[in-house]
Amino acid sequence: MTHRWTRSALLLAAAALVAAALAAAAAARVDAGAASKAVNVAFIYPKTGGLAAFGQEEYDGFQAGLAYTKGKCGGYTINPTYIDDATDPATAINAFKNEVGQGVKIIAGTGSSGIALQLGPLAAQNNVLYISGAAAADQITGLNRNTFRAGRQTLQDVLDAANIFPPKSTGKKIVVFAEDTAFGAGNVAAVQAIFGSKGHTVSKILSPFGTADLTPYAQQLKNSGADAAFVAWANTTNAAAMWQALQQQGVAKQMTIVTGLANRASYDAIGPLVQGVTLLSHYVYQAPKNAVNAYLITWMAKNRHSVPDLFTPDGFVTAQMICRALAKGGTDTSKQISALEGWQFMAPKGKQFIRPADHAMLQPMFQVQLVPGSGGHFVVKVVKTVSPGNVQPPVTPFK
Repeated sequence: MTHRWTRSALLLAAAALVAAALAAAAAARVDAGAASKAVNVAFIYPKTGGLAAFGQEEYDGFQAGLAYTKGKCGGYTINPTYIDDATDPATAINAFKNEVGQGVKIIAGTGSSGIALQLGPLAAQNNVLYISGAAAADQITGLNRNTFRAGRQTLQDVLDAANIFPPKSTGKKIVVFAEDTAFGAGNVAAVQAIFGSKGHTVSKILSPFGTADLTPYAQQLKNSGADAAFVAWANTTNAAAMWQALQQQGVAKQMTIVTGLANRASYDAIGPLVQGVTLLSHYVYQAPKNAVNAYLITWMAKNRHSVPDLFTPDGFVTAQMICRALAKGGTDTSKQISALEGWQFMAPKGKQFIRPADHAMLQPMFQVQLVPGSGGHFVVKVVKTVSPGNVQPPVTPFK
C-alpha cells in the first residue's frame, strides 16, 4: 500500500512538473507574441523639396495620430520609419522598394500626386498596404485594392466650388491656372468634368513646376477674357510669387477667382486678392466641432506650440487607418484591406467613410473667407461646412 501511494505521489509530482513546464512554454510564447506585435511601418513624405511645408504638416498630424491611437490597435504597436522623398519620384520609388525588401508591409505618405501614382502600382505588385497622404490626384481613387488615400481628391475640391455661377447658367469661360504637374493636370480634368458638363468652356494655363517669374503666365490669364480663374497651386516655394504676379496684373478685377485656401503661410498674400470671395477649404482647424479635432488642436498646442494646418489631419487620419488595419486585420494584408473598406469613423474633419468600391475617402469640405485681422494679417472666417454626400466623386471601379 505504501508503495502504491508513493508511486501515485511521484506520478502526481511528475504531472505537476509537466504542467508547469507547459505553462512556462505557453507564457514564453505569449511573451514572444507580445514582443512580435510591434509592426514596422514606413512613412515616406516630402521633408525637403517643393512640398516640404506640406510634408511637415503631414508629419505633425501623423505624430498626433499615433498618440491618439496608442493602445487602440488590437494589441499591435506601430513602429514607424520616416523617409524623406525630397519631393522626388525616383527617391520615393527607391525608398518604397527598399522598405518592401526589408519586409515592411505597410507604407504610407507623400504629398505629391505624381509620386503617389507611381507608388500605388508597386503596392499591388508587392501585396503591401499603401495609404497615400495629401496627394489629391483623382486617379489614386480606384487605382487598386492595395491603395488607399487619407486625404481628399481634386474632384471633391471642385465639387466644393460647384455653386460659383448661378444655377442653370451656361457658356461661362473658366481658365485653370496651375503648374504643369500631375496635380495641375488633375485639376484641369476635374474642372472640365464638373463645369464642362454644365455647358461651360474650360481651358488651362500651366507653368513649369517651380518657375520663379510667373508674370508672363499672369499676363496670359489677364488677357484670356475668362469669367473665372480656378487657381490650383500646390508648390509653397513660389506661391507668394504667383499671388503677387496675379495682384500686379490686376487679375482679380478682370474675373472671379476660385481657389482652394492653401496653408496658413499664404493667408496674407492671398487675402488682399480675395476679399468677399468664398474660398474652398480642405480643412481649417476652426471649422470642425468634434472631440477628435479638439484632441488634435490640444496636441499641436502642447507639442508644436502651433495650430493644425491644411494637411495636418491627413497625417492624423493615416495613423487612424493604420491602427484600424492592424486592430481588425492583424498583419495579413488582405484582412487589413477588408478592415478599411467600408469603415466609417470620426476624424478631425468630422465623419469620414472609405467607399469599398474604389477607396474614395468621403469627407466633409468647407467654404471660408479671409478677413482682415489684427496687425495687418488675415484670418479665417468659416462660411459653410459641405457634407460628404454633396462632394462625393463618381465611383471609379478598380482597374
